[in-house]
Amino acid sequence: MRAVLDVILLILQLYTYVIVIAAILSWLVAFNVINVHNDLVRSIWNALIAITEPVLRPIRQITPNLGGIDISPVILLLAIFLIEDIIQRYIYPNVY
Repeated sequence: MRAVLDVILLILQLYTYVIVIAAILSWLVAFNVINVHNDLVRSIWNALIAITEPVLRPIRQITPNLGGIDISPVILLLAIFLIEDIIQRYIYPNVY
């Protein structure tokens, strides 16, 4: 059971990194620092969108429109941190 919990925690940590990278890349694209017409950048951008968008889309539908500010990655990161904390504090110590 510990191995399963370790894999879940690892996946959550990796997904956290993916969300942060996607947010930073979206800022770089928005401020025209990175050109999306480059094939490498476009493929990385599409991969990150494909990974993060299915989880962020329902959060965006629930949150109010704040103009140009998208707080859905922050909400998702807080949810991931909460899930990790619950696993580490309550579930993981009780597994033999």
